[in-house]
Amino acid sequence: MSVDYIVSSLPQLSFSQPPPIGWDRFAEVCGDAMGRVDEILGTRWRDLETELRNAAAVSRGSERHRRAARGCSLYWRSRVASCFQEKDPMKRQALIDRTWWDAAGELADPASPLGAGALAAYAVRLRLAIGRSRISRDDGMAAVDAAASDATQEGAQ
Repeated sequence: MSVDYIVSSLPQLSFSQPPPIGWDRFAEVCGDAMGRVDEILGTRWRDLETELRNAAAVSRGSERHRRAARGCSLYWRSRVASCFQEKDPMKRQALIDRTWWDAAGELADPASPLGAGALAAYAVRLRLAIGRSRISRDDGMAAVDAAASDATQEGAQ
């Protein structure tokens, strides 16, 4: 099956909605094309993601965690830095995830909008959508309460 057909047949992803397809089903639909996706993710995306992670490390005040990356994009560095201006951790993470989502779009070649790069961008965005669908404020508050309870119990001993 051609990559163009695969890309055009996948359900549309939305940043703010749960994914309409799971990772296993995505891999099944991709079949042999997954090798091309892995190749792109292993080269172009790795470099771009390293830039994004470096910008996040700098924004967190942790210069020592920077890694060497090919390329340099002032736009993405500024975009990541602006995410860290948000005080609410849930909103901040949503902004960071949105930045990664948008950066994945750079994998798609404008000359081949349904090619392997578009399929790789879909893979990155699907991973983000799956991760975001597992996040809930209630689960986060329960984790904080459990950690606080554990700390209180340790302090009482």
